[in-house]
Amino acid sequence: MEPALTHLIDAIQAATHDQRPLRVRGGGSKDFLGQALTGDVLDTRGHTGIVSYEPTELVVTVRAGTPLAELDALLATQGQCLAFEPPHLGDPAHSTATVGGMVAAGLSGPARASVGAVRDFILGAQVVNGRGELLTFGGQVMKNVAGYDVSRLFAGSMGVLGLLAEVSIKVLPVAPAEATLCFEMDQPQALAALHRWGGQPLPLNASCWVQDQGRSVLYVRLRGAVAAVEAACQHMGGERQNNATVAADWVACGEQRLPFFMQAPAGASLWRVSLPQTAPALSLGGQPPEAQLVEWHGAQRWVWAPADQAVAIRAAAQAAGGHATLFRPAAEADRPHGVFTPLAGPLADIHRRLKAEFDPAGIFGPGRLYQGV
Repeated sequence: MEPALTHLIDAIQAATHDQRPLRVRGGGSKDFLGQALTGDVLDTRGHTGIVSYEPTELVVTVRAGTPLAELDALLATQGQCLAFEPPHLGDPAHSTATVGGMVAAGLSGPARASVGAVRDFILGAQVVNGRGELLTFGGQVMKNVAGYDVSRLFAGSMGVLGLLAEVSIKVLPVAPAEATLCFEMDQPQALAALHRWGGQPLPLNASCWVQDQGRSVLYVRLRGAVAAVEAACQHMGGERQNNATVAADWVACGEQRLPFFMQAPAGASLWRVSLPQTAPALSLGGQPPEAQLVEWHGAQRWVWAPADQAVAIRAAAQAAGGHATLFRPAAEADRPHGVFTPLAGPLADIHRRLKAEFDPAGIFGPGRLYQGV
């Protein structure tokens, strides 16, 4: 067993014996996400390295403490990528994000609505539970049907189930062609257009509706075969953007470094509202649709609003078939409003039972997701 992993397992076993909480942490780029940060830091950054990479099989196995930037660079040498575009967040010039943090946070970038989320690309994982046992789930192929798909359960778990030690991920080739189209339209018009295009055989990959220098603008990114992208451009119309210029804007969108994200109103928190793509334009937390940024063909909407608008924002989201997350609280005092939408009774019970199964002593990040989870 790799020495760094042995050290981590020893630390977990000691913490369980002492009933001492631990907080699994890589580079800390997602520390802002979730409820309380509780426990001694269990630093994964010593457990690094690419275990195996088979470009012809479209799969890479990597240790959890490996820098995400290192994995991105390796895949780029083979013309491949993580298609779900996981954000690094933090300082864009000095990324601290790790592969384990990418999975644990479960965040995806602009292409998520078209290609899938982090969990959809996880093939297998090695994890260490609260007993200090090293467990292996899944494998390195898509057609793995032996037992429950436990490895994907760790996507978005925020480290409360255990330590993710190693993960096998499906990768994809970089698309041969890409184009971004720009349309000047308000949010209802943009949603209607996206719904219309979504029902057609078009290589839609990402979208972003935002107020850009006083204009209501929809950006749509197309990816796929050269002929498909060119035909879609002619069919959809709009103003075609320069790929070399707009590529940086798509990165900034995923990394939350567009002006919308960088210019927080005084006292406002950043809310992430997840909705069905067919949901209409909504006022959220007293903020009109014009004050929002809309991604994922209408399924993800960002809005700056005070944390004390939690009840109203969540009621509006729930009425439309979605939920709302207090993504970046303006202050620590805002977290008691609840970062995540409260779970219904049966679902909360499932969460507690899973937590108890993986972490019977309750040492991993207590309260990071919900009370008791």
